[in-house]
Amino acid sequence: MKHFSISIIVFFFLCHLSLQSQNVNEPLRPAFTKHAPIIDGSLDDQVWTVAPQVSNFKTFVPDFGKDMSEKTVVYMAYDKNNLYFAYRCYDREPEKIKATITNRDNISTDDWICINLDTYNDHQSLTAFYVNPYGIQMDSRFSNNVEDASSDFIWYSAGKIDSAGYTIEIQIPLKSIRFNSGKTVEMALFFERKINRRSEQGSYPALNPDMGQSILTQLNPIVFENITNQSFLEILPAITYNQQYSHHEGKLNKDLADGAASLTLKYGITSNLILDATYHPDFSQIESDAGQIDVNLRSNLFFAEKRPFFLEGSETYNFGAIRSSSVDPVYSVIHTRTIVNPEFGVKLAGKIGNKNDVSFMYAKDELNNSVDNTKFVNVPIFRYKRSFGNDSYLGGVYTSRESEGAFNRLSGIDGSARIDKSTTLVYHALYSNTKREDANQALDGHAIGLRLARMTRDWRLVFTYKDISENFIADMGHITRTGLEIYTAYAAPQFYPKTEVIRKIMPELFIGQVRDKYYNMWETFNFASVNISFGGQTEFIAKYYLTTEIYGGERFKTNGFHTLLQTQLSKQLAVGFVSRWNNAIYYSNPQQGKTYRLTGGITYQPSEKITADYSLSYANFKSDLDHALLYDYSIHRLKLTYQLNKYLLFRGITEYNSYRKELLTDFLASFTYIPGTVIHLGYGSVYDKLEWDHVNSRYDESERFIEFRRGFFFKVSYLWRI
Repeated sequence: MKHFSISIIVFFFLCHLSLQSQNVNEPLRPAFTKHAPIIDGSLDDQVWTVAPQVSNFKTFVPDFGKDMSEKTVVYMAYDKNNLYFAYRCYDREPEKIKATITNRDNISTDDWICINLDTYNDHQSLTAFYVNPYGIQMDSRFSNNVEDASSDFIWYSAGKIDSAGYTIEIQIPLKSIRFNSGKTVEMALFFERKINRRSEQGSYPALNPDMGQSILTQLNPIVFENITNQSFLEILPAITYNQQYSHHEGKLNKDLADGAASLTLKYGITSNLILDATYHPDFSQIESDAGQIDVNLRSNLFFAEKRPFFLEGSETYNFGAIRSSSVDPVYSVIHTRTIVNPEFGVKLAGKIGNKNDVSFMYAKDELNNSVDNTKFVNVPIFRYKRSFGNDSYLGGVYTSRESEGAFNRLSGIDGSARIDKSTTLVYHALYSNTKREDANQALDGHAIGLRLARMTRDWRLVFTYKDISENFIADMGHITRTGLEIYTAYAAPQFYPKTEVIRKIMPELFIGQVRDKYYNMWETFNFASVNISFGGQTEFIAKYYLTTEIYGGERFKTNGFHTLLQTQLSKQLAVGFVSRWNNAIYYSNPQQGKTYRLTGGITYQPSEKITADYSLSYANFKSDLDHALLYDYSIHRLKLTYQLNKYLLFRGITEYNSYRKELLTDFLASFTYIPGTVIHLGYGSVYDKLEWDHVNSRYDESERFIEFRRGFFFKVSYLWRI
């Protein structure tokens, strides 16, 4: 393993040196202003009359290089503390603009604009700032071909719809982004616009069809003069209060009435190096998780990170060659949700020099109900990345989870090498060393992954290799299976009919061969499909699977048929569903059977402020042995949201689980001024079809619901930035 790692480092280091970064566009030079614009959505400020502008937007969805159907103009300015951007989005049919007054990060189905900002111009990551025509925000980080929407930055926006289309103003404080300060600061960006009703997305600069949607290497440089170091201090205290009730012996009794305080600090040592610290970070949820089909699962479900302390610099946790194919079990190498109940944590993240990204974190995780009486686990994480030309990099990682008498340690390398303008090779080589409390010796394991991809306008070609040993363990990650050797190939030509009805056709062919090392048996994962994109935001997919799966030393058939249809029927109404009929395994008592799964949803927006969402999740399983129906599971969920303005919302949720015969109700009032400054008030109940048998002192099934659990919570937090 050691010799392999050294060889792969040398090989890919040479690959990294083979290509040098190049920007084909002249740098943009925004106007410096001493008179900051008022962020109200109106472009009547003096600065916009003198600010440089760009307007030559070209499409990349559904096809590349076409003029957008509507004109877009972007203006750029800055001062010593902020970056400013303004959009004038023309639209000859302003009454058809899709826009909603909704909560943050909920505008993906609207018309929107986006500023994708590479603050170091190193082609490694982007910070994306999305805004809909009413000024509602959405933001994300993008690196290693993964977009993470869990981050929430502090920035300001406003929008207005008028007879010519809509206008947007944006203010991005320099304290909210990381960059190399100096006399001349060079960043890079990519302006986007989406027109929902036409299924159209365009950009400036235009994307090269030979490079497909490899955005990181196609940004336009933008130069700012005399941007100074932005040191700052953020203080985020939070207070939560919870009451919980549950049914005991026929009565609803109070189980918990508890308040808790947390504190998170962030200090900007420089404009590109940040120190974070937290004490009992708050992780209260303002909305109950949508119910999921939780029977007959082979692996645990994945939940995203949302705690602010863990999000700073989290884009460096995206590794090369993970989630590389439909059968890749390595979903994450560092998943901080595994740090469940930290007492405290510290983190240093940022950039040293122009090419070195570093992130070091230590957390002390408190274990509740530990079977071995261990109270705490020590969790250090170190991540390093060295960037090269284009979007190439070489990285290293070390993670550990240490308790008394037990540990899990992981180390390794990963990276990306751009072979040519259309082709990339990404990889990782990881080593784990694990000792459990009751074990006499430690176990060694490894994971090796390669992904070669060629992406252009007309073709998508991907080849992957994965080798995961039986004893590879990543307690800090999310891995669904081990003991596998995987080979895959994927090909997808793309066709663009010259018609307004069908915008794009993409047949797909995927071939996967998987060796289960535990039993030295091969399984297959093959599919053929056709994806059709229509006008009017409509998509249809039909897919046939020819697959098998090894479980418990037996080979089971899992082949079947999959369909997807989603469409925006009107400005107010959207529907979509995914269905799948296939052979399957019943894991708890291994046997062959058949399953049907359906996931569907309807969204109705009678006005810009009111949204009703209905969703259905359904699954069943019928045994091939005796044709018995082993389960029939459905979850119905209705969510009604009234957004009074961009800050204040009221939400009600009702969910019925037919399998558990359980009804959930959840009500919320939420005020969010900026991320961190919030007030939440929530109340919820769970009703079960049970009744208390006083004679036998037990709960029996009933035809009537009783309120079996009840909860109330209040949270307030305030972010100070100094």
